[in-house]
Amino acid sequence: MLIPGTGDGSHPRDPAAVRIRPAAAGAAVVTVGAGLGLRAVAADGVAKYGGDALYTVLLLALVVLAAPHWTPLRAAGTALAASWAVELFQLSPVPAELSRHSVAARLVLGSTFNAPDLFWYAVGAAVGGVLHAAMGRRRRTPAAGDTPHT
Repeated sequence: MLIPGTGDGSHPRDPAAVRIRPAAAGAAVVTVGAGLGLRAVAADGVAKYGGDALYTVLLLALVVLAAPHWTPLRAAGTALAASWAVELFQLSPVPAELSRHSVAARLVLGSTFNAPDLFWYAVGAAVGGVLHAAMGRRRRTPAAGDTPHT
């Protein structure tokens, strides 16, 4: 069992926390690229719902960038909650109005509520959370020939 602040990534200056930030930043860049590529090559439904999932994956990467010590479940849950909050905010007229005046607002807030988006955000959170957990296990697994520290 790890003691908080002793190599488990619970302290922001912990080496594990410092190493995950570049990976999270890279994941954010790759996710944006994947979203743009998906819009360029995919049909309407695939681009839309794939983009919804990638939106939550991007939020997950940003959460990990800001809070590298959080567990994959907590980071994915936070990204999912934020995605759902933005979607539910679209039930008001505010996002649509802001989106009419700003491309950035349209990309971040969207404009109209669509219930199936809630499912696809959950898919993105689940996939992103699993990838985040797998990367964490990979970082903690000693390389071949390395001797584990006791």
